[in-house]
Amino acid sequence: MDTFSRQIEFLEQHSNYARRWLHAQPLWRQWLCEHGSKKIDLRQIQALLDSYKSDDANTVWDEAQFMCHLRLARQQLMLWIAFRDLNGLAQLDEVTHSLSDFAQLAVAQSITFIRNDLQPRFGVPWSEVANSEMPLMVVGMGKLGGFELNLSSDIDLIFLYEHEGDTRGGPKSLSNHEWFTRMGKRLIKLLSEHDENGFVFRVDMRLRPNGDSGPLVCSLDMLEEYLLVQGREWERYAWIKGRLIAPLPGSENYEHCEKALDQLIRPFVYRRHLDYGVIASIRELHAQIQREAEKRSAHHQGRSRDIKLGRGGIREIEFLAQMFQLMRGGTDPRFRVRPTLQVLDLISQRGILPNAEVEALTAAYIFLRRLEHRIQVWEDQQTHYLPDDEEARSRLAASMGFSNTESFMLELERHQDHVMRLFEKAFLLDDGARLDLAPLDGHWEPDPTVFPQASLRWHAWIESSKAKVLPEKSRLIFDGLMRTAAQLLETDDHAALNPDQTLLRFFDLLESVARRSAYLSILSEYPKALVNVLALLRASQWGAQYLTAHPHLLDYLLNSRTEQMLIEQPEAYWAEVKANLNMRLDDVMADGDGSEQAMDILRITHHTETFITLLADLGIGVERALSVEKVSDHLSALADLILQATIERVWPVVANKFGLTTDAPAFAVIAYGKLGGKELGYASDLDLVFLYQAQENDFTAQEVYALLAKRMINWLTAYTPAGSLFEIDTRLRPNGSAGFLVTNTEAFKKYQMREGDNAAWVWEHQALTRARFAAGNPIVGQTFDAVRSEVLRQKREIEHLRTEILDMRRKVHEGHPNASDAFDLKHDSGGMVDIEFIVQFLVLAYAHEYSQLIENLGNIALLRIAGEAGLISPEAAQQVGNAYRFMRARQHRLRLDGAEKTRINLADDAELVTARAHVLGLWQTIFKVSPDHSGQ
Repeated sequence: MDTFSRQIEFLEQHSNYARRWLHAQPLWRQWLCEHGSKKIDLRQIQALLDSYKSDDANTVWDEAQFMCHLRLARQQLMLWIAFRDLNGLAQLDEVTHSLSDFAQLAVAQSITFIRNDLQPRFGVPWSEVANSEMPLMVVGMGKLGGFELNLSSDIDLIFLYEHEGDTRGGPKSLSNHEWFTRMGKRLIKLLSEHDENGFVFRVDMRLRPNGDSGPLVCSLDMLEEYLLVQGREWERYAWIKGRLIAPLPGSENYEHCEKALDQLIRPFVYRRHLDYGVIASIRELHAQIQREAEKRSAHHQGRSRDIKLGRGGIREIEFLAQMFQLMRGGTDPRFRVRPTLQVLDLISQRGILPNAEVEALTAAYIFLRRLEHRIQVWEDQQTHYLPDDEEARSRLAASMGFSNTESFMLELERHQDHVMRLFEKAFLLDDGARLDLAPLDGHWEPDPTVFPQASLRWHAWIESSKAKVLPEKSRLIFDGLMRTAAQLLETDDHAALNPDQTLLRFFDLLESVARRSAYLSILSEYPKALVNVLALLRASQWGAQYLTAHPHLLDYLLNSRTEQMLIEQPEAYWAEVKANLNMRLDDVMADGDGSEQAMDILRITHHTETFITLLADLGIGVERALSVEKVSDHLSALADLILQATIERVWPVVANKFGLTTDAPAFAVIAYGKLGGKELGYASDLDLVFLYQAQENDFTAQEVYALLAKRMINWLTAYTPAGSLFEIDTRLRPNGSAGFLVTNTEAFKKYQMREGDNAAWVWEHQALTRARFAAGNPIVGQTFDAVRSEVLRQKREIEHLRTEILDMRRKVHEGHPNASDAFDLKHDSGGMVDIEFIVQFLVLAYAHEYSQLIENLGNIALLRIAGEAGLISPEAAQQVGNAYRFMRARQHRLRLDGAEKTRINLADDAELVTARAHVLGLWQTIFKVSPDHSGQ
């Protein structure tokens, strides 16, 4: 027996349906011999449908002929798919995509047939939006929407049209609603009515607004009102899969119809924040489906194993994927894909679940879907029950590639057990893993001996109007979280960790989210996250305030995979952050002027990445905390990324205003100060200078780039519903506040090189030592680097330079007076500003001899280079470098603790006294004067 004969025999052994049709249509056997080895795709399906068309273009089919040909094409395609699937020639996605593609084409051909019948009598509906014929919009829901149809699927459809009106161009006119209703009824008949050739698809319309009691078709306005007023939680899950299948993608009307539909559906399905409230909702829906499945199974002998709706079945995998889509799709557009396997792959890529768990779910999904197809292809029936009959099970085992029933059943149970376990874990079906929502004892309070201030606040809270107006569930969650937090904190070392202060900070957080159920849901569904929340609140007042101001960041306390990647693979991490940010910005800007949403996305991204850096900084969820230098590196990289993204989104708007191309502008952002030196802190301002490249007398270019800079500043500084980004200081530009906002690179060079009357001061050259290209056009950045290098290489009169720098240091000191006895780490003599001035003097005085000093490497590295060059002693270079690192770390810690002034009592800190002494010693060596900046 040849290969094809064995394959046909195997098909007939495992499908009565196939055996009947091969007997009824003997020619199909030869056709399968020719086509069976070919992969099925959209082109092949279209060719199959075309083979049923008449060669005579003038032939007009009646309805019966059209239905006959469509049904025969369906049966032929089903045999082709079954042949390839059962014989292991097709992957799962080929099977499901082929069926979904056929459904889409069948719907389109049926609509064309009906339209050609209705148009001569009633004309056609007309779209005022597109100024063209208005099409019936057909949305494929469920498995059709996800390209996941099985071998005997119903198709879930929703019929829509753009707006009300009347048909045009016919002897009689109908309302658009009546016209599309007639088309919808005919479409259902063409697809689902049985005749001697069977049917094409059973059609289910129950997912439309108001289900069976609602109109068969509805306008987009009607749909919008329904979703706003009556849309239920389960409909959010259903619309995840919703996909416009008619008009066909690529056709004249598809793009504007798809956009109009997306603008309605996206805000209904996806929230603009991480939506943990879906966990409880899906858990409740799952329980309801479980009850229905068990009820149905109880009435059918041998139908106890529902591989779709039963425990460990296909629906549990789909629910798990949908949970993450609903939870994250509002903030991450990648989660808006429809196929379940693509969602699982994304969950793995994002590190949301361990790879091993996602692999288990993927393997189970593929196994169960293949089994589903084999159950259904036996009689072309829409069933998901594993038969109890031993012979049928043995046949199924063979069709799945197993040698006996026992091994097949063991493998099925293994996959179902994996799904059941992972579903229970994801949805916290174990009540013990969730927050106890039992009402508090009426006399409960935080222990006043441990929490004196928190106890007083608790009593004030329970009597407050805020507490009394909370919904009952929110109040139970609030109370349960307070009780759990107090219990956790009582086990800590009270004296060392100040549990009362931590509980007060937790109180601040809970009060800020008390009326926002999504955030309470995070803490109630994942009470283990409380450990990380309390660790953050205990470790940093600034961090506590930041989390309270931006509670959407709670999500990042659930696992530490993100911080780990930031530490271990920073380049890959920032590349991924940039790709994700660009995708989200492109998503909102594609709909026209999405600037407000884009500004929110920039802020949310900045808050998120700042918070992730903070967690790594505090050592929460990671083995080893970040050093202060690494923290600044990450914050500086983040600022650069935000600046670049802002330019790329603002420039097209400016370019269009002036009729210019949207190619990258000859414009660059130069970072000075802390961003320039990559020493940015959590709340640092950005010192920026804007440069552009053009002819010096090109005043239009100056106008264009000035507008670009102004728009950028607005994007970066405006306060939006998502908060703020940065404070921007542009006073370091040529001529300061009196100068132009943007500077031509040639004019910048002349100013810095002191060519002409308008010339830079020494302090501006000091600032230039810490300046660098941060964002914009790299060519302009290279021009700036060349100018900076040339300026710093200039030979200077050292005594004059020393005098100028001493004078500037006195002015800075006068601007930051310290009347206290404590030592100001930054501004007092022997502090960080002294070290910065020492380094700047060394660069400006000696870079013409030692070009390695020009590189913007940071103060510690430049001190080391100066030591190696013999400009200062290597010992002093190391001591002052260590002092700078030590003071920065102390300053950083004080800022995290909420200190406005970073001042320390020297009497209590011998290490700081020593560090300061090293700085004072080098200052006297370099500047030949006492390190007293008072000027006296």
